[in-house]
Amino acid sequence: MTTVVLLCVVFSALAGGVLLAYGMCLGMFKLLRIHSMQVAQQRAQQGAARQEAAQGLVARA
Repeated sequence: MTTVVLLCVVFSALAGGVLLAYGMCLGMFKLLRIHSMQVAQQRAQQGAARQEAAQGLVARA
C-alpha cells in the first residue's frame, strides 16, 4: 500500500512539473509574439520612410 501511495505522489509531482513547464513555455511564446509584432511594425515604418525619401529624390531629379 505504501508503494502505491509513493508512486502516485511521484507521478503527480511529475505531472505538475510538466504542466508548469508547459505553462511557462506558452507564456514565453506569447511574450515573444508581442515582441516580434513590435519589430515588424518598426520595420514597416522604416520601409515606408525609405520609400518616401526615395520618391522625393526621384521627384527632384
